[in-house]
Amino acid sequence: MATEDTDPPAASAAPEPPGGLAADLRDAIAPRTVLLVIGVLLLQLGFILSYVGAFHSPAPHRVAVAVVGPQQTVDRINAIEGTPIEASVSTGADEARQRILTRDVQAAYVVDTAGTTDTLLVATAGGPALATAVEQVFTQLGAAQHRGLTVQDLVAPQPGDGRGLTAFYAVVGWLVGGYLAAAALGIAKGARPATLRRAAIRLAAMVPYAIVSGLGGALVVDQLLGALTGHFVSVWWIGAALTFAAATVTMAFQVLFGVIGVGITVLIFVILGNPSAGGAYQTELLPTFWRAIGDALPNGAGTAAIRNEVYFGGHATGRPILVLLIWGVAGLVVTVLASALRIRRENAGDSTTLTG
Repeated sequence: MATEDTDPPAASAAPEPPGGLAADLRDAIAPRTVLLVIGVLLLQLGFILSYVGAFHSPAPHRVAVAVVGPQQTVDRINAIEGTPIEASVSTGADEARQRILTRDVQAAYVVDTAGTTDTLLVATAGGPALATAVEQVFTQLGAAQHRGLTVQDLVAPQPGDGRGLTAFYAVVGWLVGGYLAAAALGIAKGARPATLRRAAIRLAAMVPYAIVSGLGGALVVDQLLGALTGHFVSVWWIGAALTFAAATVTMAFQVLFGVIGVGITVLIFVILGNPSAGGAYQTELLPTFWRAIGDALPNGAGTAAIRNEVYFGGHATGRPILVLLIWGVAGLVVTVLASALRIRRENAGDSTTLTG
């Protein structure tokens, strides 16, 4: 006769480990994880502080402006409270225009000595927010003296480059690609290469990646979207330089600090670099700290290089390109030297252990 299957008796529950909640927390969350979470929290707060600090109250500071007019006008402009404008004399309107186009000054103020309507020359392609801020200063100056103001835009952004922000966002994309590629290599094969040969191979692998990254970005902003046209090759290689700089710097920080190095890269390129790059608000509109660091970081250098190349005939691109090269070479050199020193130290430690 068939009998009904019965469940086996339940096994007695294993006793809980002593220690209570504190022990459970230590078991579930390692101390190293706690430190990483604290680091993420600090980066998050730094992000808020940096972006809000840079953008919460933009105001012009020592914006270089050429003045075609009497010296007393120059002195009056330079005496404005807070020094929003740093005025210098130009001998004529043609010279003032040329100074704008060669990036020697941001704007020019041409005084109409025979009438009451002066002219402000700007180049909104260099930054619409800055041009607007300068216009406001001279509008107020003219109103106080019962004079009118006519604004002429010598270089406007291309039709596809809304608000002149394409260069900045392209730079962000290239930098993100560079440090994510380097971080991915670190995750896959260890943040610190086991041999100097591996370190060299990783660095070498970033060269074709940077070239393809620059090419892809240039194709997007030029051929696909028509945002920045007419300077395809220049934009391509600026993008490649940005990508390579971000990749080598990330590798250097990973070799020096391990996984924390990625966080340091984010601090430099995202938290500090983006708000100081002169994208939405140009450098002259930012508070002192961000104004001081903007031109020295790849974000600001790349943005300036692309704008000057596309809109101003390549004038004033030498310094930004040099900044990118310095970051790229410094990242490469630090990666190689730090890897060599670490490997040498580890080998010396192993030899001591064997002979001890």
